[in-house]
Amino acid sequence: MSHQFVIDLSRDAILTALMIAAPMLIIALGVGLVVSVIQSVTQIQEQTLSFVPKLVMVGGAFIVGLPWLLQILIKYTTSLIQGIPGMVG
Repeated sequence: MSHQFVIDLSRDAILTALMIAAPMLIIALGVGLVVSVIQSVTQIQEQTLSFVPKLVMVGGAFIVGLPWLLQILIKYTTSLIQGIPGMVG
C-alpha cells in the first residue's frame, strides 16, 4: 500500500464527511443567525429560543436530505470495498 493510496483514502473520507455534515451545519448557522438578529432586535435573551428552531430545521433537513446522504455513503462504501483487493495486493 503506497503513501499516495493512503492519502487518497483519507482525502475521500474527509470529503465524504464534509458532504454529509455541511448541509445541516449551514442550515444551523443560518437559523442561528436569524434567531440571534431577532433576539437582539427584540431584546429577548432566552437561551432555549435559539435551540428549538435549530433542532427543528436541522431535523427537517436531515429527513429531507436522507436519500441523498445515503447515496453518498453507499457510493463511498462501495468504492472502499471494491478497493480492498488493491490494498492487499
